[in-house]
Amino acid sequence: MNPIASNCRFHPVRNFARSRLFLCLLGWLVPMAGAGVGAETPSRPRVLVSTDIGGTDPDDFQSMVHLLVCADALDLEGLVSSPFGPGRKEHLLQVIDHYERDYPNLRTHAAYPAPGALRALTKQGAFDSPGYAGIGAATEGSDWIVRCARRADPRPLHVLVWGGIEDLAQALHDAPDILPKLRVYFIGGPNKMWSVDAYDYLETHHPKLWIIEANATYRGWFVGGNQTGEWGNTAFVAAHLAGRGALGTFFATQLRGTIKMGDSPSVGWLLHGNPADPSQPGWGGRFVRLWDGRKSTFDHHTTERDEVEVFGVVEYAVPLPAGVAPGASIQVLLDNRVPAQVTHDGRTLRFRFSPRDAKVWSYVVRSDLPALAGLTGKFTARPPASARTAQPSARHPNWWIDDPDPAAAEGIHPGARSVNRWREDFLRDFAARIGRCTVSAP
Repeated sequence: MNPIASNCRFHPVRNFARSRLFLCLLGWLVPMAGAGVGAETPSRPRVLVSTDIGGTDPDDFQSMVHLLVCADALDLEGLVSSPFGPGRKEHLLQVIDHYERDYPNLRTHAAYPAPGALRALTKQGAFDSPGYAGIGAATEGSDWIVRCARRADPRPLHVLVWGGIEDLAQALHDAPDILPKLRVYFIGGPNKMWSVDAYDYLETHHPKLWIIEANATYRGWFVGGNQTGEWGNTAFVAAHLAGRGALGTFFATQLRGTIKMGDSPSVGWLLHGNPADPSQPGWGGRFVRLWDGRKSTFDHHTTERDEVEVFGVVEYAVPLPAGVAPGASIQVLLDNRVPAQVTHDGRTLRFRFSPRDAKVWSYVVRSDLPALAGLTGKFTARPPASARTAQPSARHPNWWIDDPDPAAAEGIHPGARSVNRWREDFLRDFAARIGRCTVSAP
């Protein structure tokens, strides 16, 4: 069966499921009814992507290629550059330039959005962290999130966060009325580590937010599953992507021609599964309700005997020596590479961190004050106890997270097996969609 047609979310009659012709025609006709970016088509989800494309991890380029060849099944309403590091809006436009070269073929298969329409909805978000508060000034990107969420459309707005979550936090700070319209899929883990303050703002001030926090489940897109033959991370690129239009060729130049595309589970969640119920299986994984007690707060410099939850939030409020001026320079570096967003009033030093791995983490204080310069600390991140994960949080009724069941883990990555069990299915679908870049529909 055609892998694209078999996973369309808009077949009206299941009895026709064996008819290749009917499903292919249906996949072409129904999107035409809502042609245009953001068209109000009930069968397609409204989608806004916030990405750190061009930043510290090139896998977003791969996921953006995947998103665009799936754009006939989505109502794309926003592409926001929300980087940590050097990523910018221009990197989104770079991928759209490749898409434009394939668009003449793509449009013969289904109602793909015009390249000009995609450029019009591409916005620049926050360049850097707003600091310890987690929110700061509005950006073009955060304003666009607000504008899309306030549209007169009965469908929810799916916000897929592939990088920093600062623009989403800013949007909710500026317009808390949009919260009921949002359905967020956050690729957490490393991204949460870099934007822990914005995350903490959301968790503290908007606990009713509907959000999937995928800290490790997303790894199932490229770790484990059937990796034999053509399904291997490198073999698949060579066999099915390299040379397949401008988009396939561009994909193959990223990460030395091997699959990572770790943000693509957020798209897969909309393509195949039940987006309204994260507890149900699908290409984006399977999740459980969040539990309480994930933040550890310390009023002293810690040692490795102090334990915290992996993927949780570690918060410090440490008294400073007497005589420290409010404007004194104090910096904190974690794991020898991650700068904390520090604040202090001359009396208390405050900073946060989110450990993405279960291990001993260290930090060092840097300052021009001899009493502070070189101070160090450590803490040990461990998986949560099963007795706690079995109790869903009453304060966060719509917050979902990786399944802690060991049976759902792939090695050290909780929940990843709930994605990689579908590996052949979502890769076969991707290959068929990339094939549209080079061949016009008959």
